[in-house]
Amino acid sequence: MAVPYLDIQNLTKRIGDLVLFENISFSLAEGERVGIIARNGAGKSTLLNVISGKEDYEAGEIIFRNNLRIGYLEQNPHFNPTDTVLTAVSQLQDSILGGDEFTDEDASRISAKQILTKLQITEFDKPVGLLSGGQLKRVALARVLLSNPDLLILDEPTNHLDLEMIEWLEGYLRRNVRSLLMVTHDRYFLDRVCNEILEIEDKTLYSYRGNYAYYLEKRDERIAATNANIQRANNLYRRELEWMRRTPSARTGKSRSRKEAFYELEQQARRRQQERTARLDIKSGYIGSKIFEAEYVSKAYPSVKILDHFYYNFSRYEKMGIIGNNGTGKTTFLKLLLGMERPDEGRFVVGETVRFGYFSQQGMEFDNQMKVIDAVRKYAETVDLGGGKSLTAMQFLNHFLFPPSRQQDYVYKLSGGERRRLYLCTVLMQNPNFLILDEPTNDLDIATLNVLEDYLADFRGCVIIVSHDRYFMDKVVDHLLVFKGNAEIDDFPGNYTQYRNMPKEDVNEKGGEHTNPQVTANAKVVDRKPKLSFKEKQELAQLEQDIDALETEKRQIEADLCSGTLSVDELTRLSKRLPELNDEIELKTLRWMELEAVNG
Repeated sequence: MAVPYLDIQNLTKRIGDLVLFENISFSLAEGERVGIIARNGAGKSTLLNVISGKEDYEAGEIIFRNNLRIGYLEQNPHFNPTDTVLTAVSQLQDSILGGDEFTDEDASRISAKQILTKLQITEFDKPVGLLSGGQLKRVALARVLLSNPDLLILDEPTNHLDLEMIEWLEGYLRRNVRSLLMVTHDRYFLDRVCNEILEIEDKTLYSYRGNYAYYLEKRDERIAATNANIQRANNLYRRELEWMRRTPSARTGKSRSRKEAFYELEQQARRRQQERTARLDIKSGYIGSKIFEAEYVSKAYPSVKILDHFYYNFSRYEKMGIIGNNGTGKTTFLKLLLGMERPDEGRFVVGETVRFGYFSQQGMEFDNQMKVIDAVRKYAETVDLGGGKSLTAMQFLNHFLFPPSRQQDYVYKLSGGERRRLYLCTVLMQNPNFLILDEPTNDLDIATLNVLEDYLADFRGCVIIVSHDRYFMDKVVDHLLVFKGNAEIDDFPGNYTQYRNMPKEDVNEKGGEHTNPQVTANAKVVDRKPKLSFKEKQELAQLEQDIDALETEKRQIEADLCSGTLSVDELTRLSKRLPELNDEIELKTLRWMELEAVNG
């Protein structure tokens, strides 16, 4: 039997009084590409640091095969700031944890300049001290790939990569890497690169020998089996509890083993493996038919043109995704809309009822000595669910995976991913009706992403999302603005996968025609009559039926209120329903008018 590259035996790690994982064991052989999944704060990055020797551990063994070359990409890599980019990628420094020094033979596999160019780093002689954080991460990625390791360890490799780079990296890892251990929340990346998934949950490690789709299937089976076992344990527990409560004389020394078994049963019965299924039905603030209009906006910097006489009329309840390579102006576009940047020409006209909620790439600074719950209450005590119902800050945090005990912790104890999740909660708690999310998925765990996806699917407002997370975009948005560089912008009526799977000539044709007639870029005004999409035609037909039904209900209520035959309770109920009906009729009529104007 071949000696594994890496063998972990009964590993335990604590931080203060917090146990991250306990007695976990796994091995990794040549050809295995393993992804690690866990909630923020469960110890994913810590585990990689422990394996790499950058952090200690309390118990267990970490065994490497002799003469194994290991490359490690940290979340926050470090360089000598005076080194040039080319020098930095040619030096192993801390990225190699074993083996010989870097040789010409290793470098000959692929040139540093080629890989840097793929990662959009082209100023090879620039000192790394002048690079942005994202550029530093890409230089570190290039360095570790060029080291040609036997075992590659990657911590969030897709952060700071645009979609084109991520797809290139997927192919590179499948073709060129002997063995891989990585932490990532990119679900398509996990599915296409990994052949094994490790999940850390409740301080325990679970192994699934397959890709992400296989993991989802088998994890669901594990949860179902665990819940069945818990139910059986609960039934046994009740019977055993009756026995334990009997008089002491009934329990002789011969019953000691049964008493010990009872206490073990008690622990099992208290376990909670039921997955969160509840969805937040948040009522966003009222948003009128006028959202925003970009009136022939232009914006340029000395080295790049972002917008050139760009026109767009944003509709109510749109959920738009913005994609494009780094440096094409996606974040700048958001800042122009929010008034944080001024256009060179043109203007953004925003509706009076619009209330933005902005989640930025940079995150926010919290008071480290503030408790988690207080950091949210600073912005709102409750969030409106509509119908006279509300959710407290504590309940809202609990839904976003901050249990009550964690809410009482101080902010300084949170992991980087937990801080991002807390920032997200402060934005959503303010009950905006127009969410603008710039790279919201960075550092969020998969469990949080699932909660956020459900929230956005139910969100009764407008959404614009900039993200490189293809899975997230496919689940949330209904059309895309594709920033192609030099102020060229395409409007695509679909999600990311549909865009990527469309034949190239069709994409170019649709982009040139601007399939959404609201968009014009480079001062090209659409000269054909606008048409409704198939989805919009369906919506128009449904609106006509809905309005007729609401009008019928309204007439009946008005007749009943004038009849003089209603009881006090019926009178009260119908008096409350009538203004609700008027609001619904107004909203649906406004939307019907928008669509009918296009339909002609």
